[in-house]
Amino acid sequence: MTPTPTSAPTPTSAPTPTSAPTPTPTEVRPPYASPTVSGHAYPWDVVGDPGFADRVREAGLDSVTLAVSYHSTRAATPLHPGHRFVDARHSALYRPVRAGAWAGRRLVPTGAAWVEGPDPAAAAALALSEAGIPVSAWLVLAHNSLLGTRHPDLAVTNCFGETYPYALCPAQEEVREYCATLAAEALRELPPDAVRGVSLESAGQLGAVHAGCHEKTDGAYTAAELRALSVCCCAACRAAWRAAGLDPDRVTRRLRGGQDLPAELGEALLRVRHEAADALRGRVLDAVRTTLPGAEVTLHAHPDPWATGPSPGLTERAVTDADALLVPCWPTGPESAELVWQAVESGLPVNAYVTALPPADPAALPAHVRRLRAAGATRLSLYHLGLLPGERLPLLAALAKEFRA
Repeated sequence: MTPTPTSAPTPTSAPTPTSAPTPTPTEVRPPYASPTVSGHAYPWDVVGDPGFADRVREAGLDSVTLAVSYHSTRAATPLHPGHRFVDARHSALYRPVRAGAWAGRRLVPTGAAWVEGPDPAAAAALALSEAGIPVSAWLVLAHNSLLGTRHPDLAVTNCFGETYPYALCPAQEEVREYCATLAAEALRELPPDAVRGVSLESAGQLGAVHAGCHEKTDGAYTAAELRALSVCCCAACRAAWRAAGLDPDRVTRRLRGGQDLPAELGEALLRVRHEAADALRGRVLDAVRTTLPGAEVTLHAHPDPWATGPSPGLTERAVTDADALLVPCWPTGPESAELVWQAVESGLPVNAYVTALPPADPAALPAHVRRLRAAGATRLSLYHLGLLPGERLPLLAALAKEFRA
């Protein structure tokens, strides 16, 4: 998905991640692994396009990160021989939705009628594998507008009682069960020689900012207000506050004020959020490692512990759960290198997530990926193999070369 400003800058009274200066050429981190480069794609980019694998090889990529469960989108397909747009009208599982696996559940994924074939993700993964291209399965978990709209009691709810239908709340047991089952069903019977890794997006809480539905909220709220509006106040979160010794009504009133939170209250609220994220991620990882043993798990994460969105704030337990971190690095300024620098402190390999799509300036991108490498990233994920217009294809190979230099 398109990374967005997932949270406002951390208020001075709330816990902040350790900051580090942007590395200079004389201050680089020693690499601890050979650099690798991957590209993201959707099943519809691969299915029906015999030239897709050739473009991956021409770009010099080591692997493809393939969406297996994904949120709604309207996607351009400028290089596909059979279509120019795909209207993915709702979140979908791009594998068969088996009635037996979801019996008795309220949260049930929907299939994708807009892609040819009964099992489009498996078809795409096998086509890439047969072409000698390793695949990672890209799973979008708690981001689902269709299910959040149908079941608002399971969605993130702000201090004014307004739900965010795109955001299923990890504090809800039904949401944890759904995400774990989704992961198991997404990976079921995928051959390990075809799918070698798993990339987990939105394995935590989404917040007030959402890039969708003709968003008209930019600039309306201060950093502190956005932070407060991203604190979930659903029934499950309020119960967790109460168990932690907080008065939910007093907390809600404080959040409505939109001011910086006192440090003690901020730490308590963040602890509840992180415990919910840890519980959801733990269930998902159990399902992943049972269904696809040996697959490397990459977690979409942000060094700011207060961050919400597709790359939620990194928790202490996350660094012992995952095998690698993927950090959003779409802005081409030094702030992205600093995020990588902070994430490397976790001790896990860091994958820098970079877009080559407009409006990113092609002239700025080579220096950008060099900074990310100098900051300690050993992996580069390029967005996006299917959305990219033909005139930008050579840019992928150039960026891969720069990152490996």
